[in-house]
Amino acid sequence: MRTVNIHEAKTHLSRLIQTAIEGEPFIIARAGKPVVKVIALEAPDFRTGRRIGFMDGQISVPDDFNRMGDREISTLFTGSR
Repeated sequence: MRTVNIHEAKTHLSRLIQTAIEGEPFIIARAGKPVVKVIALEAPDFRTGRRIGFMDGQISVPDDFNRMGDREISTLFTGSR
């Protein structure tokens, strides 16, 4: 596993991150002593998951949803009750 000092890591961070993504983790050292190991994370693939309708049957929307609060809103703008 490759070890780089902090200065080199700051200078070449983008390139080093790309190598980690490609499966080559590396270690960053301070004064020659290893302090952190950088490895790629395995992010979930959102393209394979089903997102639309994931709460189907768990919630219900009232039939008058688009009219809820009409009187209160009207009162706010007209000032009458």
